[in-house]
Amino acid sequence: MIILEREDEFLMVNQHDHAQVSGEIAQHWKDEYFIGKEKKQQVILAIHQHDRGWMDLDASPLWNVESNRPHSFDDYPVGPKIASYRKAIDEVEQMDKYAGLLCSLHFASFLEEAEDQPSRDFCSHEKDRQSFLLNELRINNLDYQYHLEILKLCDNLSLYLCLNEPGAKKENEHPFFRYGFPQQFPFAQNKRIHAYWENNQTISLSLSPFETGLSVSFPFKAVTKEAIRDAGLERAYKKAPVKIRTVTMK
Repeated sequence: MIILEREDEFLMVNQHDHAQVSGEIAQHWKDEYFIGKEKKQQVILAIHQHDRGWMDLDASPLWNVESNRPHSFDDYPVGPKIASYRKAIDEVEQMDKYAGLLCSLHFASFLEEAEDQPSRDFCSHEKDRQSFLLNELRINNLDYQYHLEILKLCDNLSLYLCLNEPGAKKENEHPFFRYGFPQQFPFAQNKRIHAYWENNQTISLSLSPFETGLSVSFPFKAVTKEAIRDAGLERAYKKAPVKIRTVTMK
């Protein structure tokens, strides 16, 4: 779950819905900036589906007693989080092996410095998977690393939309994004791309790799803190109506 806290409510976005936005963004990536574009549809598939392992977990959100807010993707208990990663990778690999490779690389990068045993076991397992897929697919260039960077940027752009208040000033943005996105590309002279809110419905990029006319919509729920106190998180979440936000990217 992706969580944006307000004074009286939590805005909650399912991980798989956020990934769908990531995939829509990726579909607008200009061919001239897409190295190895013969794999573009496989890359888009990976981006669309990379968070599918969270669907069951997000259907029943958990309360974080320590932080007094719902658990989000960044503080979710390690065991089920890793299980969701592995489920997503397994399922995407069944759809397309190259897409599965990208998802494996993506999730392993989150835990490569973790010291707990479940994370270390996960990374070891995924390194074996990556070696097998690289050999089976006979990949002898580094295009997959470029495609991984595309996945990560599109993922971050979608998170930017979900984790920030619409129209937020740069100093009030989520700290993940105040100094730009870490992914680097030759078309941007390997410098960070920065996003800015122009208004509540529009963001602009310091340099855009996308075709014009890019707009995305995603569902979310605004779950009041009062409803959570009265009924508990899971019941309050299920009763909250679905809302839609649409954002244009320039």
